Amino acid sequence: MSDVLNPPQDNVAAPTVPLKPLGKVLAVTSGKGGVGKTFVSANLAAALAKRGHRVLVLDADLGLANLDVVLNLYPKVTLHDVFTGKAKLEDAIVRAPGGFSVLLAGSGMVEYSRLTPEVRDDFLRIMSGLIPHYDIVLLDTGAGISDVVLFAVSLASEVLVVATPEPTSLTDAYATIKVLVGQQKRQTIRMVINQTARLGDGRAITTQLQQVLDRFVVTEPGRPIRLIHLGDIPSDPSVRQAVMRRQLLMQSTPGCPAAMAISQLATKLEDTIIKQQA
Repeated sequence: MSDVLNPPQDNVAAPTVPLKPLGKVLAVTSGKGGVGKTFVSANLAAALAKRGHRVLVLDADLGLANLDVVLNLYPKVTLHDVFTGKAKLEDAIVRAPGGFSVLLAGSGMVEYSRLTPEVRDDFLRIMSGLIPHYDIVLLDTGAGISDVVLFAVSLASEVLVVATPEPTSLTDAYATIKVLVGQQKRQTIRMVINQTARLGDGRAITTQLQQVLDRFVVTEPGRPIRLIHLGDIPSDPSVRQAVMRRQLLMQSTPGCPAAMAISQLATKLEDTIIKQQA
């Protein structure tokens, strides 16, 4: 299993205590479900792995994990087994299609749906065991602002918020960003707008969110919040086809518009995060 650990390539939750963010960790989160967060995490990991980076995706959506469904994997050992001491960390890490590694949570981990001291300790233990072996770890968090989601995000040095142009998605994205700024003192958050209809829609949406934040969210003097528009992923029929077939878009139709957009996201992350932390 060593080849996997060393691969070749305003209902606001109670405040979480901010930790020192861990380098090489990117939290992929969203204000609401159904915006394509896990789809983005998996395909972004594939795009980064294709560039030769050692990548692991940790399914941090402990209550409603579905990364295994997206990747068409049937794990015998999951994060739950590691948390409970039934398995070693290296035994729960599997190679996914696309050349990256995954640590799958297993669905229905109800006992981990709240942030207890045990869950905190387990998370920190897992992360400390993963980070030395990878160029980047992607945390595919749950949606929303529960204490478990916010704790998972607090472990990451960088945050990527996925949203769609739908008003409910944008409202929830704003609420999530507001909490991250208030509780974790985040100054920089990257945005991906999924399922856009026209070129430039995502940048316009990010600009609008920035304006609302500037107007209504009070930050400490000299610490303004900055939204970085990482990119758009256009609406593309190839996405639904890949999802229904439980295939990675980056493998099934790498030349389609959505896959090419994800490839561009990977390039930007490579230039702005991975190389800086190397």
